[in-house]
Amino acid sequence: MEQLETLIEESHALHGHLCPGQVLGVRLAALGCNLVGIQEPRDSKELLVWVEIDRCATDAIQSVTGCKLGKRTLKFVDYGKVAATFLNTTTSEAFRVVARDDSRQLAHSYAPDAPDKKSAQLHAYKVMPDDMLFNVYRVEVSVPDTDLPGRPLTRVTCAMCDEGVNDGREVERDGEKLCRACADGTYYRSR
Repeated sequence: MEQLETLIEESHALHGHLCPGQVLGVRLAALGCNLVGIQEPRDSKELLVWVEIDRCATDAIQSVTGCKLGKRTLKFVDYGKVAATFLNTTTSEAFRVVARDDSRQLAHSYAPDAPDKKSAQLHAYKVMPDDMLFNVYRVEVSVPDTDLPGRPLTRVTCAMCDEGVNDGREVERDGEKLCRACADGTYYRSR
């Protein structure tokens, strides 16, 4: 895998600014890939990653791994946690890596001359040992065929809105197949 500084620069370019979350995400992604035995993640067809937050670290994880929502290799689960699960689909090896909350307070001891908290974190997150930054858990992940990369396996048309629904995301109610928006309501409101 590329050197840390190069990975941080690439993540910065993708994300648009450099922040402690970017450095943390780069380190988290590098550790996760190493744990599941994938040394060149951007070239891998065996890596799936679940991210648990929609913040800066997620862009860094995407940058390092090359995983993308559109390629179905990056999955988003909104837990609001700086955490990600890495799965090697060939070996079934999976690890969940979680940023430790206390690393924020420890950052100043790794950068005592830093003028502010952000600067301390930017420096410290580059040099702190993995076990001071992260908790790591060996996990099992079952991935249905309808969640794997590749072409959709199924497609139905919603009985209410007439829009297509891929890969078993439909809901059956009273014998009709509905999209989740029609079945459960939407995040948007028609005007």
